[in-house]
Amino acid sequence: MENKEQEFLAHIEKNKGIIHKICKMYMDTADDQQDLFQEIVYQLWKSYGSFQHQSSFSTWMYRVALNTAIVFLKKEKRQLQTSDAMPEYLAVEEQQWTVREQQLHHFYRAVQQLEKLEKALVFYHLENYSHKEIGENLGISEVNARVKLNRAKTKLKELIKQQGYEF
Repeated sequence: MENKEQEFLAHIEKNKGIIHKICKMYMDTADDQQDLFQEIVYQLWKSYGSFQHQSSFSTWMYRVALNTAIVFLKKEKRQLQTSDAMPEYLAVEEQQWTVREQQLHHFYRAVQQLEKLEKALVFYHLENYSHKEIGENLGISEVNARVKLNRAKTKLKELIKQQGYEF
């Protein structure tokens, strides 16, 4: 049992950046992101016994993490904050951000406004998955993955422009 737990924790440590990305894509506040992070790790641990090593841990983790994020949203019936109004504390913090941090902020803020499938498509694209792999992971054809990804990218660019920011 202890070896299994240590193995699991090593996998989580190695891949925690992926989980953080998913949390930022689905939740807008640090508290909500932390709650989702904990829920994903809990679901991964709960399902770890069924992981059969037929794919890499990270591939299996993507699926569990994305599904957990989607269920988490539904279960909690959270309303994503899509208002252009920014809390005052964020405005002050934003003035101190580097250009890279500002770009990431606008990117994640726009991603949070995408539909669930669009978020998953963008996430897999950011992780350098091929259209074929994206289609297989989401249960859609390769062509459909390509078309939907292009539409999601276009929508994402438009959402970022609406925030008054262009890359």
